[in-house]
Amino acid sequence: MAWFKKQRDSEDTDAGPKISEGLWLKCPVCREMIFRKEFERNGKLCPKCEYHFPISVDERIMLLLDDGRFTEWEAGLEPKDILGFQDTEPYTDRLIRSQEKTGRKDAIAIGTGHISGHPVNMAIFDFSFMGGSMGTVVGEKITVAAEASHSSQTPLIIVSTSGGARMQEGIFSLMQMAKTSAAIGRLNQAGVPFISVLTDPTFGGVTASFAMLGDVIIAEPKALIGFAGPRVIEQTIKQRLPKGFQRAEFLLEHGMIDMVVPRRVMKRTLTSLLEFF
Repeated sequence: MAWFKKQRDSEDTDAGPKISEGLWLKCPVCREMIFRKEFERNGKLCPKCEYHFPISVDERIMLLLDDGRFTEWEAGLEPKDILGFQDTEPYTDRLIRSQEKTGRKDAIAIGTGHISGHPVNMAIFDFSFMGGSMGTVVGEKITVAAEASHSSQTPLIIVSTSGGARMQEGIFSLMQMAKTSAAIGRLNQAGVPFISVLTDPTFGGVTASFAMLGDVIIAEPKALIGFAGPRVIEQTIKQRLPKGFQRAEFLLEHGMIDMVVPRRVMKRTLTSLLEFF
């Protein structure tokens, strides 16, 4: 779990890539200034280095699913403050603020739709909800989606972006790693395809559980993927990390993922995989 406010992989709501206001914004990878209208025209990609900025759940649905049609399940399921947790503010206050900000009860949406005519079940993380952190509700929804795929023999696709396990739920959030992994394991035993799509950033307990268990693991270009963040690793081992460490391309080169796929051809790639399976 992430505990420190300044770490890049923290689950605080302010962690992760930001899209600033105004006419210009700075790419977090190449540090170039980007004209906002060009950025929007380019599908929220950096025109200089092709870094893929975060997009919303609704934008992801429009990008991947036929006609943007998505039948959501368990939309009303919301977390409880089981531990009465308080750091700089009560957990309940954080939840209320995130729910008002995103219009969602928690950091994931699950449901069903079609990709080029193929039925799929999908789970899509929302990083703007407490850094996409995984608590009891996220774990339960992923399990529901996996069990639905098991019952109907429908392929499962999970699009991850997360800081990891939600520290405000303590051991209950860590239990979701085993719970979701077991649900994915049952899919594997039944021969039902599971495609994991990793976007920037995907960290912590999400990476250490279901996100790396896909039959095919895809990442968007330059997505930061790992368990602990680069800064934490450098401070621990007292060494400089290789250039591009934990970026999608580095993981592909070292056999940790199967493909790096640009957003503009993601649907076409998923269609090919679904047809193959």
